[in-house]
Amino acid sequence: MAARTAFTPEPVPRRQSFPFVTWARSRLLARWYDRHSQRRDLSEIDDHLLRDLGLTREDVRRECAKSFWQV
Repeated sequence: MAARTAFTPEPVPRRQSFPFVTWARSRLLARWYDRHSQRRDLSEIDDHLLRDLGLTREDVRRECAKSFWQV
């Protein structure tokens, strides 16, 4: 009878991502976070300052209703 040997698969080499892909991904996440933060800050501005900026509450409401990935 033949002896059975345990099968141990070879480890799969880890894929290296391209530096540009890593950089682009981090930039995209940073842009999304900045957009989220700016909309949150915009929602907290009082009416007097909004008038100075030339914005209405409706403009702010419309902008803050967008998702973080929307421009």
